[in-house]
Amino acid sequence: MSGIQPHSSLTFLRLSDSAFLAVFDDLAALRMTVFYDFPYLYEGSVDYEKRYLETYARSKRSFLLAVYDGNKLVGATTALPLRDETPEVQAPFTVAGYDLDTIFYFGESVLLPAYRGRGIGDQFFDEREAYARQFDQYKLACFCSVQRPEDHPLRPVNYHPLDAFWTRRGYKRDGSLQSKFVWLDRNEAVETAKPMIYWTRKLD
Repeated sequence: MSGIQPHSSLTFLRLSDSAFLAVFDDLAALRMTVFYDFPYLYEGSVDYEKRYLETYARSKRSFLLAVYDGNKLVGATTALPLRDETPEVQAPFTVAGYDLDTIFYFGESVLLPAYRGRGIGDQFFDEREAYARQFDQYKLACFCSVQRPEDHPLRPVNYHPLDAFWTRRGYKRDGSLQSKFVWLDRNEAVETAKPMIYWTRKLD
């Protein structure tokens, strides 16, 4: 599925499976920029980004909505069937007895600060949910978020988590579904495992 449609001064590009590779450089740069900030504090690398993107490029039902302002990628959101995700993402659902073939996994939603507050976050969810529903197979949508301690030294004073937004979208935090993802934190020399907790919503 692909196409471009106008939206104010922005354009929205929809891509699937191997078409992800066409925007790899832009998407990698955007992810490293947005995730550098709290709570991810991600010290990105092109090698890590390539491994991440290949998972989506291999999936025949993956989805990317890319937001461009002119020729600049300013936002993006991704999704794919949980069956096509990595074992570390699938694991908590497998242990809990879920049918992986009925779940769609929502990856990141990344948007540069200057473009926030325009309703694009809602559009990200609208588009991913609609994309998953069209297959008439997936009953549950899920995503995960990193858990940082309240007293983390790099937590901004004015930081507000997105829990209220996700709850308004109909998602529920499920503390029984947890994974650990490994990446290099900002200003650190060694990669460490980060606790990730899942949020879910029925798609029917």
